[in-house]
Order: sequence, then structure tokens, then C-alpha cells
Amino acid sequence: MKDHDEKPETYEEESVQIPFVKSEAEKRLVRKINWTLMPFVGAIVFIQFVDKSTLSVSAVLGLIQDTGITKSQYSWLGSIFYLGYIAFQLPNNYFLQRFRIKRYLGVLLVLWGIVMGCTALCTNFVQLAVLRTFLGLFEAASYPSLLIIINTVYRRSEQSAAYGFLWLSNGTGTMIGSLCAYGISYIPITSGVHPWRWPYIIWGVVTVLFGIITFFFLPDTSDSFMFRLTEEEKKIVEERTKDNAVVRVYEIKKHHVWEAIAEPRLWLLCLATFCNNLHTGGLVVFSTIIVNNLGFSGQEAILLQVPSGFVSALFVVLAVLLHRKTGQMYYTSVVSTVTSLAGVILLAALPNTGIKLIGYFIAWGLNGTAVMLLTINGANVTGYTKKIFYNGMNMIFYTLGNFVGPLVMLDRESPKYTTGFVIFCVDNVIILIALFFVRQIMSKHNKEKLNNPSSEIQDVRDDLTDKENRSFLYKL
Repeated sequence: MKDHDEKPETYEEESVQIPFVKSEAEKRLVRKINWTLMPFVGAIVFIQFVDKSTLSVSAVLGLIQDTGITKSQYSWLGSIFYLGYIAFQLPNNYFLQRFRIKRYLGVLLVLWGIVMGCTALCTNFVQLAVLRTFLGLFEAASYPSLLIIINTVYRRSEQSAAYGFLWLSNGTGTMIGSLCAYGISYIPITSGVHPWRWPYIIWGVVTVLFGIITFFFLPDTSDSFMFRLTEEEKKIVEERTKDNAVVRVYEIKKHHVWEAIAEPRLWLLCLATFCNNLHTGGLVVFSTIIVNNLGFSGQEAILLQVPSGFVSALFVVLAVLLHRKTGQMYYTSVVSTVTSLAGVILLAALPNTGIKLIGYFIAWGLNGTAVMLLTINGANVTGYTKKIFYNGMNMIFYTLGNFVGPLVMLDRESPKYTTGFVIFCVDNVIILIALFFVRQIMSKHNKEKLNNPSSEIQDVRDDLTDKENRSFLYKL
């Protein structure tokens, strides 16, 4: 995303470098793209994260007592969101190739905003469970839609920063959402409306309004009218499309899907994604409860999510900067994952007092790993159908991880949740191993392609996969 001070393109056999320097005209174009597209990306991810995590805030504002649910049922409310999320992933892959993304995503935003508003009317577990499932269903397309837009608009060397900004918006959502919730917590009970209901009402309205804006104005293609391209910039866009090797194709190519299924790399990335989000799911759903159990009041637990969101955002920034400095995705992932591992070890080992906050904050190093997983996937898969399938499969495992995460936080182990934190430790080790093998596989393919170079000139409009395109080299 950033248009200067990047490490030159390096395609992983250290002896081979293909330096690239942007023209001043392209730098201006990148800045224009950033200022036009990224506000939409940030706002959609922010809204998605706040809406999803409102359950955690409401838990300490009286939702559990007001609806009469047990802590076990609360865990299921955290997980059941992802039943809807996972159920919609395969249909979503189809819809992404059939409809304009801005129309599709705009409609879904309006629908999940309506679901948020209706949640404020719930009085029991069944009602909450049904609406949480529908919320997951309608939110399921947000990340895949934004990922394919980023894949289409940005060069591969720019994508880690774009993904970083996307994930940074989760941290922003935590900070701003928590501050808003802290203020809302002081609203007295008026006409029978308890404080936990207000976040659902307010964010529901905001989501519907932004859905309407998205429907008409989201720049979802590299030549969108929102970018106001000059004739010179249109030519630059065409050249950039050759670099990221992604062109919009409405035909679903089955051989792309079978090629992806046969690649061990896909399943290793899915495993790493599952493990990283098992950790995420537990921490997000139990964030305020974990802090509340350390001796802080409900309002203090909400307020302490602000530094939590800041630390999450900081880990994203550090991961992006480290990747841009070194050009190495795997080694950046190692730093983030080891940091997260240190945090969950502290959560498992430290006594249940305020000192445990140190481990809680450090554990959010997982966000840096999340950004690198998105970058590894986005920069190393070509072919429109194959890319959508890769994104879809990773979202399925993202969903499974978030679904299982809250369930390993066992009610009988409250307030320490030892089993959950030990499982999160194991997860981080598995991530390191899985990504190591992904790197080795891609490095091997690079060597094979470099030893048997292709003289054929490839046209990006041929929509070749990374395997079919003998000129395509993987970034590690």
C-alpha cells in the first residue's frame, strides 16, 4: 500500500532479485487508491468487528442476567455466530464471481445491521442464538470480498500493507467500540431498555447506513469511477494488473479448484489459519470476562479493552514494517507467533491477579501472524477461481477456529481457564511448523521454475494459475 521505501521485489532464491522502482505517476496513483479505497476497507472491517464483538461488551452490561442465560450458553453464543459464518462460505464463493462486489456487500451490510437492531429485542437464549447465527451468515462475505478487491487493486509488494490496514481496523474497532460502550454503560434504564441493548441499537443503525453507502460507492475494481483515473493512470493500472496477475473473470473454472485441492500448501495454510483463530475466538469472546475476573469492575473491564485494541493494532503495524524491511513473510510470522506464544504462556502460568494483564496484552501478537497469513495467501495464488477458492477455504478454517475457540474456555475452570490457554500454546507451535513447510514447498517450486525458465510471454488475461504460469515466482 505504501508507495515508497519498500524492499525491492525478491523472489526467494536470494541470488535472484528483480528490482522495481515506481514512477512518480504511479506513486500518485497509489496514494489516490489508498485515500479512496482504504477508508471503505477500514470502515467495513471496523463495523464488522464491533458488531461481532458487541456480545462481549454486553456480557458485563447485564445481558447474562437480563436474559437468564448460563455461562455455558454464553460460550455457545460466541461460537454459534460462526455456524452461520461457515455455512455461507461456499455460496459466497459462487456469489463473488456472479455479482458486483459493491452491490453484494452493500446488501449484506444492510441485512446484518437489521439483525443487530433486532438483537436488542431478545429476552432468552434461543432468540439470541438465532440472531447470532444470522449475524454470522450476513457478515461471512465481508473479509473474502475485501480480500479479492485488495488482490485486484494492489501490486503483490503492496499487499502486506493493505492487509495490515485491514487487520489494523480490528484493533481500531476494539478501541473505539470499547470507548463507546463505556459511555453507553452510564445510560440509565429508560422505558425498560437496559444498557446492554443500546450497543445493538446504535451499531445496527450505523451498519445499515454504511451498507447503503457501500452499495453505491465502494470501489470494487481497479478501474472504478471512484478512482477518477486519467488516461496515463489507466495505462499504469493495466501494467499493475500484470504484476498481481488477478483479473475479474465471471466464468467458474473447475480445474482451478481441483488444482488447489491437490496442493498441500492449501491445507497447511488452512491449518495455520485454524490454529491462529482458535486463539482469536477464545480471546475475543472472553476478553471482558477475562479482565473482569482479574478483579476489575465491568466498566473497568470494558475500558481496558482500549489498550488491548491499541496493542493489537501495534502488533499489526510492527509485522507489516518488519515484512517490508526484510521482504520475508515466514520470518515475520515467526516473530509474531513467538510473541503470541509468550503471552498465552503467561496467561496459563501467572496467578489470577492484575499482573496477568501483561500476558493478555502480549497474546494479541496473533494479529501480526494473521496479517502474514493473508499476505502469504494473497501474494502467491493466481487464477481468479483458484484465488477465490483459496480465500474461501481459509475463511472456512478461520471460521472453524473462531467457533471452537470459545468452547475450549471451560466454564468449570473459570476464572483461570487453564485448558484453553494450554491449547492456545500448542496452536502457536503448530502455526510455526505449518508455515515452515509452506515456505519449503514454495521455495522448491521457485527453484524448479528458475532451473527450467519459460520463454513464453504470458498474458494476464489468460487467467493462468500460479502453477500454470511458468514465469510466476512465489514470495516467501
